Amino acid sequence: MFSSSKLIRILLTVSVLLTMLVPSFASAATQERPAIPVPKSKIQSYVEAMQPGWNLGNTFDATGADETSWGNPRVTKQLIKHIASQGYNSIRIPITWDQRMGEAPDYMIEPAFLDRVEEVVNWSLDAGLYVMINLHHDSWLWVNRMGTEHDAVLARYNAAWKQIAERFKNYSKKLSFESINEPRFTDGWGESGEAHFAMLQELNASFHEIVRTSGGNNSERPLVLPTLETNANQDRLDALVDTFDALDDPNLIATVHYYGFWPFSVNIAGFTRFNEETKNDIVQTFDRVYNTLVSKGIPVILGEYGLLGFDKNTGTIEQGEKLKFFEFLLHYIQERGITHMLWDNGQHLDRNALQWNDPRLYGMLKASWKGRSAAAESDLIYLTKGTEVQDAVIRLELNGNRLTALRHDGRPLRKGSDYSLEGELLTVKAGLLSRLTASGAYGENAEITADFNKGEDWTFDVIVYDTPVLQNAAGTTNEFSIPTAFNGDRLATMEAVYAAGGNAGPQNWTSFKEFAYVFSPSYDTNGIELTENFFNEVNDGEVVLTFHFWSGKTVEYRITKNGNAIVGFAAEL
Repeated sequence: MFSSSKLIRILLTVSVLLTMLVPSFASAATQERPAIPVPKSKIQSYVEAMQPGWNLGNTFDATGADETSWGNPRVTKQLIKHIASQGYNSIRIPITWDQRMGEAPDYMIEPAFLDRVEEVVNWSLDAGLYVMINLHHDSWLWVNRMGTEHDAVLARYNAAWKQIAERFKNYSKKLSFESINEPRFTDGWGESGEAHFAMLQELNASFHEIVRTSGGNNSERPLVLPTLETNANQDRLDALVDTFDALDDPNLIATVHYYGFWPFSVNIAGFTRFNEETKNDIVQTFDRVYNTLVSKGIPVILGEYGLLGFDKNTGTIEQGEKLKFFEFLLHYIQERGITHMLWDNGQHLDRNALQWNDPRLYGMLKASWKGRSAAAESDLIYLTKGTEVQDAVIRLELNGNRLTALRHDGRPLRKGSDYSLEGELLTVKAGLLSRLTASGAYGENAEITADFNKGEDWTFDVIVYDTPVLQNAAGTTNEFSIPTAFNGDRLATMEAVYAAGGNAGPQNWTSFKEFAYVFSPSYDTNGIELTENFFNEVNDGEVVLTFHFWSGKTVEYRITKNGNAIVGFAAEL
């Protein structure tokens, strides 16, 4: 016998297959692809109503004394209302309960902390937002010890959810519960196997039983269940399907997280651009999610997304490459019926000023909620100082859109004399570029904005540069900076190899080092810092550094390490 929810999922799967078999009669001239079929159900509609979502990161999930301990200000009602005003329909409130819980056997949550969480939940619901709350960093603080401390971990986990469920049982079903964030059962990442899947299934089943039997609206409250590590590998997705089958509940939602193809997401191994390999990682990841879950009637929330390099510096990834990543990511997952929630630990929205730190990124995200935006192969136009200015030919990525104008300082430029367009090839004329860079000053001289009939604008930085010049330097392993005249150029990446042969520094499977973790440019202070992380994994002796700049120029530099002492030498020109 099939239960009702399993039967519904089977019927939805058949419906999707039939839809995929129906031929598309769209005009060949439009070259439109048929829509990706997404099974419709009440819980899928609920998830779609949450689109898009935002994370109140590094706040209630902070492990310090209070919600400000990781650098963010105290949450205000004004902040929550602002998030709603920016077009977000849902908010995920990550919560770490560890330091807020008393001792066994009651594991009592501090009443004042629970009251404070409830206050922010109320503000969020009052602002019209869907709300998700969870157990967050508890996953690695104590839940990960379940393999060796099974009974104690399960008792504490159950105690937490009994108290949370009781407090919120009469709340609107616009409030959902997420069983646990990024669950794992080791100190590190990447381990799986039947024992790990079994422990997660036990946690999810216990969570489900506690909430469903706690009364009020909890009997039908949407519950969000993660894969192991909230990872989208096939074995983890399959294990979660087994849990959904076992629980047989029509009000369950799956969740995964995504921070991009790792080399691109942290700018390592030469992955400075949003290339086909990075794009294919998105395609393969969310094809797995769609085929395993969504197409079978299991709705999915991408509970966190971003780029890992943002944890150090949002400039780790070049602006245009970053924008292309987010534009394609949101397009691809939305097409597959997946709701996304931006991870923001304070890096995106300035919570004091209530302004976006990167308005262009926010603009691209917002435009992507409703359709595709055009882009270009680059957002940088480099002109060598002292040489004759040439036309700049740039390939556009129209994504179904049409270029309507180019602007500078808000004024339209003249098609034909200032620029021309042949198919997807945009030519910015030398005469225009000469006028815009007449001062000859190094660095960005102008911005040219490309307007399209739909989606977000695209901005080109017009930059005058010359080959950067590095100078000799001395320092120590915990404080070393190379004096650098960037001469208008911008640093893309750095290679490090031993003069005697072999790659130097961390992740020595590649010569290209991780941006911000190993090296960081400072354009304000005219230097390139090499971090202690780098020197901790460099042997004594001579190391050859090659700095790659966005203009295409490369500059070689040599350092000698002798214990804690570092001496740097500029290559002879």
